[in-house]
Amino acid sequence: MTEEIMANFDDKEILELWDNRAKDWDIQVGDDGDSNRILNSDPVLWSFAGNVAGLSVLDAGCGTGYLARQLCLKGASVTGIDFSPQMIEIAQFRASQNNLDIDFHLDSCTELKSLPDQQFDMIISNYVLMDLLDLEGAIRAFNRVLKSSGIAILVFSHPCFPQGNSTTVNEDGTVFYGWTSSYFERTQHSDQPWNHFTTPFIWFHRPLSDYWKAFKAAGFSVDEFEEPRITPERYHLAENNRKLFNSKTRPYSVVFKLVKVK
Repeated sequence: MTEEIMANFDDKEILELWDNRAKDWDIQVGDDGDSNRILNSDPVLWSFAGNVAGLSVLDAGCGTGYLARQLCLKGASVTGIDFSPQMIEIAQFRASQNNLDIDFHLDSCTELKSLPDQQFDMIISNYVLMDLLDLEGAIRAFNRVLKSSGIAILVFSHPCFPQGNSTTVNEDGTVFYGWTSSYFERTQHSDQPWNHFTTPFIWFHRPLSDYWKAFKAAGFSVDEFEEPRITPERYHLAENNRKLFNSKTRPYSVVFKLVKVK
């Protein structure tokens, strides 16, 4: 399948956007991840990953490195790659502050040029795939650098329910999701800045079935799948009742656990 998204931004412009928000991104995720990760998706991620001690793990699209640091603290041998020099600079600094030995370097998820074949036991890509123009290229690259029967854990924003296009219409939390184009059309989107961010977020929509087809075509089988939501033992971590309600009811993301079969 060929990529049919019409991109209005080139790679250089997108890189500049991520570079310019690197410090704000570090504020957003800190050492533990933001509230969505803490409340919803990280518990699923760690459940799928299991015991990572002694494994070689690639954090593909590591950003400022909060997940890479957690992997290292759990005993994994960690490599973190990102295409943003500012993100990598912060990730390296944060790791050095904690005396953690993590191999951070610049690379693109769609190629992984700096990495040899069959190097890793596991790849984790955490909220990255929707930001990549070339989905198929990234999944092929993931397969290439994984060892035989290696695992890929892929977390990305739910393509069926774009939160940037949602409107809460009633006090009871009723929410509508608006589409300006066909759900089945691959399109580029630009979300307005939110929280403390000052630059727009560029991302690329494709239907959920396109992800599944890309995984299969690259030589993966789907071992597990989940749409994360908060579980009762984490209710107390929600900042307020609205956050708790949204985490119970809104499908923010999806998580796939893939196994390399060829």
